[in-house]
Amino acid sequence: MPVQAFPVQLPSGTRYWTVVDDELGVVEEADRFLRELRLARGRAETTTKAYAEAVMLFLAWCVSTGRDWHTAARDMGLFMLWLKWTPGSGGKLRVVVAGPGAKPVRSESRINKVLTAVRMFLVHAVVNKTAPAWVLEQIYELGDSRDLPEEARGESGGMRYRMRARHRLQEPETAIDRASDEEIVAMFLKCRSARDRLILLLLSRVGLRPGQVAGLRRSDPHLLMDSRSLGCDMEGAHVHVIRRENENRAWWKSKKSWAMPVDFLVVQAFDQYALERHERLGADGSDFLLVNLFRPPYGTPMTTDAIGELCESLSRRAGLGRKIGPRMCRHAMASNVADAGGKLDEVQALLGQKSAESPRPYLHPKPSRLREAIERVPLPRLHGQESNR
Repeated sequence: MPVQAFPVQLPSGTRYWTVVDDELGVVEEADRFLRELRLARGRAETTTKAYAEAVMLFLAWCVSTGRDWHTAARDMGLFMLWLKWTPGSGGKLRVVVAGPGAKPVRSESRINKVLTAVRMFLVHAVVNKTAPAWVLEQIYELGDSRDLPEEARGESGGMRYRMRARHRLQEPETAIDRASDEEIVAMFLKCRSARDRLILLLLSRVGLRPGQVAGLRRSDPHLLMDSRSLGCDMEGAHVHVIRRENENRAWWKSKKSWAMPVDFLVVQAFDQYALERHERLGADGSDFLLVNLFRPPYGTPMTTDAIGELCESLSRRAGLGRKIGPRMCRHAMASNVADAGGKLDEVQALLGQKSAESPRPYLHPKPSRLREAIERVPLPRLHGQESNR
């Protein structure tokens, strides 16, 4: 029973991903889990796609090794080994390559993400009585709060017990890069339209995610100094970021809505884009802010993928020698706020993040700021000289 992930669109227009067999028959338990994930828990379509692909790998492993997926959790370590060395459907080799020098097929990070989805799938099966209860003992162990960071232990100080995943690989630490100011300026100069300049500024100067940029509506920007006539009490020019069900499938994880302040450069880019859009489409068109202006179908909303392709194209035209992605532009915005003296809570609020620790990976101090911090430290001998006076 070969399996594969497959997209489904409901009559309401809502989409999610499921798992089907080689005859396109729905794998019932997997489909029930993925529908609940999308409809009852409000997860994004892209999340169901990632989880469907993970469950597909687990079921494929069970089929290829002759295991019943209901009880296969007892051999989860072998599943991890299979994930590491067995190529997907596009791979040529179908066997585990033993011996030194072989390159793993999937990274530690990828394997951990697959395991997370499989654990949720198995828990769902246990809750719905389609898998035995002892499966939970195979995928979780009883842990306590002593191995948690200080800030995560709570204020009571007492020891608390929790369920901890048994199977997880140690992921190597990887540096998250940012786009430099010089790279962003070079990309800005290679923009061929006011729309593209606005997109780049929304990414690098406002710090929006590509899904948030693609999901903006024409009513979201409030560019006046006083927006009370629009029913908004926030002062100054700003953009409202609101999660919606969008026809272009633009989505982001945060359920929080907030308003992002924007400066005169972004306001000017909005004005220039409004004129450009009116010249090409007139007053009609989609309620989405960013739409296709230069290729059909004209007036339809831009997609998240199109924004990523734009950044890649601008990187290439600017001759940067590397691809600058939307995420790197967002990191640049957060780092620039910190370099300009912004506090961590300010960066957190501007990025629309819930946890106070979330902004830390986005901060990349300039080398000059690090050197200035070292040079501000007085020499020990100066202290000695002052004490002798």
